[in-house]
Amino acid sequence: MISRMRSGVALAAMLLAACVTTPPATAPPFELAGRIAVRYQDRIFTGALRWTRNAEGDDIWLSAPLGQTLAHLQEDARGATLTAADRKQYRGSSIESLAQSGLGWRFPLTGMRYWVQGKPAPDMPLAAIERDAASRLTRCAQGEWRVAFAYAGDDATRPSRIEVDGADATIRLVIDGLTLL
Repeated sequence: MISRMRSGVALAAMLLAACVTTPPATAPPFELAGRIAVRYQDRIFTGALRWTRNAEGDDIWLSAPLGQTLAHLQEDARGATLTAADRKQYRGSSIESLAQSGLGWRFPLTGMRYWVQGKPAPDMPLAAIERDAASRLTRCAQGEWRVAFAYAGDDATRPSRIEVDGADATIRLVIDGLTLL
């Protein structure tokens, strides 16, 4: 009888352990300033990008080359908001879905949080990966995105330019500054 109880307790412990999941990875907080070019459908968008990633979520500003704000995207635990240049607000579950409906192209936020730091995204399937002689990420394929990384010099640890190619858009991001918070 005691051995059955021990077996039952051991089985229950194993089942509980199997139910424990690791929480999704969280990208470290950062501030990024850069330039962005997006080719989608028959259109091209170019402008500036300011992005703050912190514990509360993401705050992204897209501006025209002369500085006018074109879109402000925010995402936190409650969802996402896109504020257009005309100050109209749109709400959705994620920046990715709002960018698609409001801007016409998807912004792969889940991966981009890591790619700007020269890392593969831990929560996305990794189909391919290439590194250079310094072990820096130079190419990867994650989900439906193919990503190429360029570095400013041999001693650079983070990319200075990223090209993200997907089914509906190609995004080029030149990183002028990235500060981890």
